[in-house]
Amino acid sequence: MEQILVQARAARPYLVDIRRQLHRHPELGLREERTAALIERELDEAGIPHRRFGATGVLGVLQGTGGGRGTVALRADIDALPIQERGAAEYRSEVEGVMHACGHDGHTACLLGAARLLAARRETFGGEVRFLFQPAEEIGKGAADFIDGGALDGADRVFGLHSAPDLPVGTVGITPGLNNASVDLFRIRILGKAAHVSTPHLGADALYAASQLVVAIQGLVTRRTSPVEPVILGVGKFTSGTTYNAVAGEAELEGTTRTVSHEARSQVRRWIDETAAHIAAVSGTEAQVFWTDITPALINDPQASAEAADMVRRLGGDVRVITDRPFSLSGDNFAEYLRRLPGCYAYLGTADPALPDTQNALHNDRFDLSEDALPIGAALYAACALGWLNKA
Repeated sequence: MEQILVQARAARPYLVDIRRQLHRHPELGLREERTAALIERELDEAGIPHRRFGATGVLGVLQGTGGGRGTVALRADIDALPIQERGAAEYRSEVEGVMHACGHDGHTACLLGAARLLAARRETFGGEVRFLFQPAEEIGKGAADFIDGGALDGADRVFGLHSAPDLPVGTVGITPGLNNASVDLFRIRILGKAAHVSTPHLGADALYAASQLVVAIQGLVTRRTSPVEPVILGVGKFTSGTTYNAVAGEAELEGTTRTVSHEARSQVRRWIDETAAHIAAVSGTEAQVFWTDITPALINDPQASAEAADMVRRLGGDVRVITDRPFSLSGDNFAEYLRRLPGCYAYLGTADPALPDTQNALHNDRFDLSEDALPIGAALYAACALGWLNKA
């Protein structure tokens, strides 16, 4: 596998060019038309057949011509975020209000690099490699199109990676078991009755009820959840009222829950539903709660994780693996694949010590990554596929 890393590092200019093209032209979830076209062009040049999944997802399929069998799926997310980039890099986003602030441009470049590496040595393995370029991860979509469309059917393993600005370049985090929390989005509408501020008894104050609900939701964590099981309930958006001298007739909250077990996920939903109903009842308003499933908890298969960690070690050079990276209360719907297939999600060290801390922070408007990590990511994708196919 050491030769894979050597070849990937030789391809660094290609990887950097692809990543910077994507960074300059970021696209939001389910709108990644330009990105999908670039991916299709690169797969064509590598001689890899492909087809669309949904509007902007792309699946490439590479058949090995050597001995062996088996099927491995490799996934990269391709969407950007609605953030105005404020960094000074010459390749900064050219799209107003949109940027790659989570490293998906790097993930896509790494998987395209792996596709080229594997296509060049297809005679060394049998079986099949499927390249899943998934849209809309940031909004909890995209994975279902691939799953429902059969992209995992008959596959033995699934592998993915994510940039990790908390790890130095050359380090790969592969932790068996829990890695990321489940994520849900809630929206609560409080319907009251508008009235003049001088006659509040003639109305039902939706703003007041919603304010009480914000406080009550925050209190659920400290008083109704176990202090040894992480739970986050956060309200990130609050809108209400039309003018300064009127009782608000309507209010709306949006927030998120983060939990690490199925039981806690269901329980937290019930608590929020009940709390909203009770506060509405005592304030004379009506509460409507709407839930959106974003992703379940991301749990790496122990055996697949051990296999991936072994591949990191076999890459040689200055690349090392750690297997005790702490889990995060962020989420990633790569978890949907892991619910259906043994697999592993790795964290690729991308920290650049030359960058300020703000640029080594995901979802930051100055986020950047060390491009020295790109060859390692490409080699890791390729090695994990070859490791399984030559074993199966």
